[in-house]
Amino acid sequence: MARALYIHWPFCAKKCPYCDFNSHVRAGVDVAAWQGALLADMQHEAALAGGEALTSIFFGGGTPSLMPPALVAALLAEAERLWGFADGIEITLEANPSSVEAENFAALADAGINRVSLGVQSFDDATLRWLGRLHDGESARKALETAQKCFKRVNFDMIYALPDHTPALWQAQLGAALAYGTGHLSLYQLTIEPGTRFASDVRRGVFTPLDDDAAADLFAITQDMTAAAGLPAYETSNHARPGEASRHNLTYWRYQDYAGIGPGAHGRRGGVATVRHKKPENFLRAVAEHGHGIAEQRALPLPEQAAEALLMGLRLAEGVDLATLGARFGLADLVDESAVARLSTLGLVWRKEATLGVTAAGRPLLDALLAEIVADTLVAA
Repeated sequence: MARALYIHWPFCAKKCPYCDFNSHVRAGVDVAAWQGALLADMQHEAALAGGEALTSIFFGGGTPSLMPPALVAALLAEAERLWGFADGIEITLEANPSSVEAENFAALADAGINRVSLGVQSFDDATLRWLGRLHDGESARKALETAQKCFKRVNFDMIYALPDHTPALWQAQLGAALAYGTGHLSLYQLTIEPGTRFASDVRRGVFTPLDDDAAADLFAITQDMTAAAGLPAYETSNHARPGEASRHNLTYWRYQDYAGIGPGAHGRRGGVATVRHKKPENFLRAVAEHGHGIAEQRALPLPEQAAEALLMGLRLAEGVDLATLGARFGLADLVDESAVARLSTLGLVWRKEATLGVTAAGRPLLDALLAEIVADTLVAA
């Protein structure tokens, strides 16, 4: 069933003001208790979603690079025992580029990590301070160099479309990022998420987000520069050389089954959506009482699955095969054909036989396009 495994480590040294992920700051972490709980949660999930060798594992957070390498090794050993590993399995760990965490990179590689995703966000000290990051530009550069020595594959994140971003400034910053020669870059525009400190700052007038037209100009620059460097966008915010795309994230975007364990982790198995308890203490309590951390599991109606598959798949440059999806879910009308025809005329979507995709011009408008493309019968079901 599941061929991908997501493991959530919920702890961070500090909560960033833009972050709405399930991350928590704690004075101390009982590593032995967490190892036992994560192993139990994994064993429960494998009993329901096993049967096929894993092709990818992703440690997300939080800040998984704060995990002791021995804990990472123990989790990987159990995952291999429970599922088995496919040849060439991709095993990714998210990391912050602090000097303390970079010191663990070699040990994490020895534990089995073969791909790292660094939360660089910027190489500019003033920008990093504004973003609430604990590292500076020099630490980011050193951590990136260390990662390239320790891991076979390296990705790093950058945040752009900040309030002060001009085309010239972003061109210079993106050019510097591309110069590192990594096979993958994740380039995210700053979004103001509800419940974050930045959302409060905007509401109080502390700063004004970049307007949509300026952000669209920066998006176009991003597409041009990454394509010219041999890392075209294969997803709205992700760019890679051929063969370097994140196999794990492609599992999500192609709407394939995956197991998710740890606080707040989501999963999909056989049409059932699973969600773990978010708060670390609640997760530990649930595992102690029930042998797993599941807070909710729900069978998804076929129209809802089809809608999710469209929402995820249309983020990809490859688009979605409507005939394949229709056969998979037993549904005929997945999209509003009149809307597709109109948007195609406007140059915002493309159609090649049964495959539908969003053009480069349409990607900055993706959320609005999806609202028009997805058939009302799927949304109303």
